[in-house]
Amino acid sequence: MPSPSDTDRPADAVAVAQQYLSRERSLSGLLVAVVVTVFLGTYVLTSLLPAILIAIILLVILRAPLLKPHGTARLRSDATPETVRASFEGPTPPVLAFQWGVADTVTVENGTVVYPISYLFGLRTVDVTVRTETERTSDGDTRVELEVRMSGQPWATYTATITEGGDGTIVDITYESDRRFGLRYLLQQIILNRYRNEALEAQGYTVVDRDSRVQ
Repeated sequence: MPSPSDTDRPADAVAVAQQYLSRERSLSGLLVAVVVTVFLGTYVLTSLLPAILIAIILLVILRAPLLKPHGTARLRSDATPETVRASFEGPTPPVLAFQWGVADTVTVENGTVVYPISYLFGLRTVDVTVRTETERTSDGDTRVELEVRMSGQPWATYTATITEGGDGTIVDITYESDRRFGLRYLLQQIILNRYRNEALEAQGYTVVDRDSRVQ
């Protein structure tokens, strides 16, 4: 598996991912501003201790690990099954555009793809890693599994079943989060839903159907 440079990432998809990142960071800033405003308002109306308690409660509500996302999607591409398989096996799988699209670099180390992502103005960096396994199904289709980890911890698993569709290729995707998220995730989903299909379309995929849920 080759190690791509930044120019090897689909430019249109990178642009979409960067737009999403800008909106997501704005939302994060807005949430911080809301918590600070509530803290200061409570402090002015009461005292320091109630203000601290209210701020802690708000942070717990937003970040407590309550939700576990999962879902399915069906994509269609005019490319051949072999081309689609190669894109899912490669360093920039189409369904991970919001990871490699905002990463500082894309590298491959011992068969594992690594996306270092900086935040807090570059003060902190997390490594998103992806391991890929491919197999042939009993029906002759190709199944590609992507195991995603964040800083070494399980994050999510994507499974793409690639089928020849006559006039193109059909990709059936299942997604299962390997961790739980706070209620803040629901707000992020509003922004993600705005850009998710656009990122796939920028890579030549049409979203035929999608079903996203949390449990």
